[in-house]
Amino acid sequence: MYAIIETGGKQVKVEEGQEVYVEKLDAADGESVTFDKVLFVGGDNSKVGAPFVDGASVTAKVAKHGLQKKITVFKYKPKKNYKRKQGHRQPYTKVVIDKIDA
Repeated sequence: MYAIIETGGKQVKVEEGQEVYVEKLDAADGESVTFDKVLFVGGDNSKVGAPFVDGASVTAKVAKHGLQKKITVFKYKPKKNYKRKQGHRQPYTKVVIDKIDA
């Protein structure tokens, strides 16, 4: 059984026991998190939401928080002596999917 959930403005396909990296959540390490925005539940009998599946939820446990690799943002305009260099590291939360309730 798998589900497609929405978190952090993104859609993520999850299965039980899977480790998923999502946008940073406001939860401590080891804490349990429930995702209520379930768009689709697949398996023996599939359920499609409009836009969300009624009564469906996904329970996960927060494994850790961290920062992704640094990316370089470089702005440049030729012949104008304009250069700006900036770095960015996006925060994330690693969660382990415990249970899918459909």
